[in-house]
Amino acid sequence: MDVKDDGPSVIVKSSNPSTSTVLADAIFALGKGDDIVISPGQSLPASIGEQTSYPIYITVPPYELKAFIQSLDQDWLARAEDFVFFSGGKTCGVVEPILREFGMCRDATTQVVVGFSLPTPNEHGVTHKPEDLVCNIGEDSNGETKWAGESTACGKWNGAIASRLDQNAIRCKTVFYREWRRLMWERALYDAVMNVVGAVREEPTDHADVAMFFELEASDMMWEIANHLRGGLAVTLIYGFEERLFSMAEMRGKDEMCELTDEMFDYMHNIFPGKNRMLLEYLNYAKDTRGVLQTSNVPPIPSQLGELPSKIRQGNLRADGMI
Repeated sequence: MDVKDDGPSVIVKSSNPSTSTVLADAIFALGKGDDIVISPGQSLPASIGEQTSYPIYITVPPYELKAFIQSLDQDWLARAEDFVFFSGGKTCGVVEPILREFGMCRDATTQVVVGFSLPTPNEHGVTHKPEDLVCNIGEDSNGETKWAGESTACGKWNGAIASRLDQNAIRCKTVFYREWRRLMWERALYDAVMNVVGAVREEPTDHADVAMFFELEASDMMWEIANHLRGGLAVTLIYGFEERLFSMAEMRGKDEMCELTDEMFDYMHNIFPGKNRMLLEYLNYAKDTRGVLQTSNVPPIPSQLGELPSKIRQGNLRADGMI
């Protein structure tokens, strides 16, 4: 697959005035100021500068994505191979089920796991540029640096987004779709577990607190979900995922408050295969006791799972050996 260079691009942002545009703002800020920002329904430019082929960054939130794709006319659909989709974090969530419904989960489809900050304007209306959130977690047995939480891209325009991020001192790993998918679900595991384990507490809790004080609960939930990912979606997470996820929380999770929102429920928590009993217990407790997710259809707790306990998790399996 040819590696495409970064250049002037189209950024598609929501036309809903109440929808956050932090992702669109971040992608624009990472460029050179020559991108074109449009809303759904507007026409795509025939060319930008001298380029007739360019990335089309789709930054509408996941709860607007299905309607966006359904409304595309033939001119837009003809450019579908140039679409760039985003996953990861409280803004992007998981969009795989939506893309799969429309046949857009292909090797050539450009997808990005977001591993950089999405700044919002401060009290003076100034927005800082996105910053890398990657964590250096030491060296492996071969002496190579291990990274956690880095941005990852696959598909036709993976080189373009990687170049754009690299020019702003943000690491971005380019991989084929199969590996990207494993890393995307790893990030989804982090987003789901860290937020739900912390959100049920009486006191405000951030991701670092979860890693420090509620590690065993978070670890149990991670392994339960990871086992069902393997059985339900044929996704086996890469060895050491637990070390990477806890390191992210410890190193980058301070002041990243744990929260559950109705608008992102179906894209952060209600997206895992299987009957994840522990996750469902926490979600139902959060709804019934903490007063969140009041408009979300939280599945009931299974009365009987009918499954053997996992034999994979035997003691502490964090790759760093910490208890």
